[in-house]
This record gives sequence, C-alpha cells and structure tokens, in this order.
Amino acid sequence: MSKSSVDNSERTRFIAKLCHEANKVYCQSIDDDSQPSWDNAPDWQKKSAIDGVRGLIKNPTFTAQQMHENWVRHKTADNWIYGDKKSEKYKTHPCLVRYELLSESQKVKDHIFRAVILGYLETIRVG
Repeated sequence: MSKSSVDNSERTRFIAKLCHEANKVYCQSIDDDSQPSWDNAPDWQKKSAIDGVRGLIKNPTFTAQQMHENWVRHKTADNWIYGDKKSEKYKTHPCLVRYELLSESQKVKDHIFRAVILGYLETIRVG
C-alpha cells in the first residue's frame, strides 16, 4: 500500500471522527444522548461515517439530500431496514426514509456532516 493511500485512509478516518463527534454534540443539543463517542462507537457506525466522508470526497457537489440518499443506499446494501428504533441487532433505523420524510432536526445532521467535511478539506487545502 502506498504512503498516499495510507495518508488518505487516515485522513478519511479522522474526518469521519470529526463528523461523528459533531453529530454527537448536535444530538445532545436536541436531548438525544444515544450517540456514543467515536472511541465507543460500534464498527458499523464508524464504517457508516467513513462511507459518508468517502462519498462526499468523491462527489463534492453532493447536497445534504444526496448525502442522505447515499447513506440510505449504503445501509440498505448492508441489509438495514426502516424501523421505529435504531437497532444494531435487528439492523433497523428510523432515518431509512426519503429525505423529504425526515424531520428538520434529522436533516440538520446531514448538513452538519457535509459542512464538517467541506470545512476540513478547505482548511487543509489553503493551510
């Protein structure tokens, strides 16, 4: 494996951690304490964040809606289905719906995720 692919992988994982932690803080602000810290997050949750970062890096013009649609594709490809509660055991998630059906508070998470990635990439580009 080349040094640049290692660097990109480490950078992608770092950005995913930033996004995850920003999401955790946002969730706490809306009285949702269900999000663990990155270090305590299950592998499927980390993989989901990493996939989201990769998706936006490959498609930097993706809107928050397109990011959500990409997330839905990844989750359903991994056999997750809609469910009233998020469950790793049953692979259910309440956000596995069309973007238009998400609550505004859930849509904010896609905007935050996108902003963190683009902000970080802009910082390292000009820094």
